[in-house]
Amino acid sequence: MDYYAPMDCPGSGCPWKNETEANTHIQYLAKVVSTLNPDIMNICEVEGCDELDLLRYQTMNGTEYQKYLKQGTDTATGQNVGLMTKWSPIANLSRTEERMAYPLEGSECGYTGAPGTAGVSKHYITEYVFYGRPTLFIGLHLLAYPEDATRCAEREVQAQIIQNVVASYIETNKGEGEVIVLGDLNDFDGRVLDANRNVPTSRVLDILKGLDGAHKGEYELRSAAEKISEVERFSDWWDENEDCVSTGNEFSMIDHVLVTPFLFEKIEKAFFYHGYDEFCGKYNSDHYPLVIDFL
Repeated sequence: MDYYAPMDCPGSGCPWKNETEANTHIQYLAKVVSTLNPDIMNICEVEGCDELDLLRYQTMNGTEYQKYLKQGTDTATGQNVGLMTKWSPIANLSRTEERMAYPLEGSECGYTGAPGTAGVSKHYITEYVFYGRPTLFIGLHLLAYPEDATRCAEREVQAQIIQNVVASYIETNKGEGEVIVLGDLNDFDGRVLDANRNVPTSRVLDILKGLDGAHKGEYELRSAAEKISEVERFSDWWDENEDCVSTGNEFSMIDHVLVTPFLFEKIEKAFFYHGYDEFCGKYNSDHYPLVIDFL
């Protein structure tokens, strides 16, 4: 297993206490992947390439998938963002190592501590060709805790760093390039509300969409969740009362797919796959997949 030393998974610091439980978890995930059979799959929390191999070899037609991962810098959890795909990207996976100071000017996160710096520890950047157009493809996992003031300020910086990458790509391609930004953004969308109508304290989604931030107005991304009815917009379970039983008010939408308007119009169908229950001791994920079908 290839992960940072602080991570203990399987082990006492992980939901999977031993190798048998970890393999059972992979089997559950493989069933979901086989059911959905995606062409491109972004995986927000994975230790490394060994784990991607375990998943793809237990998936129906799993040998069709190529695996990609760019080692991140999250030494606290040892997590990375992985890519499993039937379609080869046209660029090697890369990362941006930019760091910026927080809080950003105009931030309303409520952060009152000393200024600091943050970077995007878990992500990859690559490129595909969709509909004959070069397409920037960024898989993300931003910092957790949507309502924490410190994380809010840091997450806004992470969003600004990714916006810098997107704006540069748009400029380089002179308006002919498309963009897909997707993953666990750990924040709410104040313009496309989830099933419980959670409202963000941050500008993370607006910055990523090009509606705020240093490159405001230079590009626009739209949320695929606009294609999903509000009652179905939930992707994550947080056991707020710690009773280990999921209830409707404990779900939110913090996983997002953001695309340029050209690609948005090519979306035939979008949905969250709610095909398993959430509870303590489950072997499935505590997130639901967001699935996008293009024409």
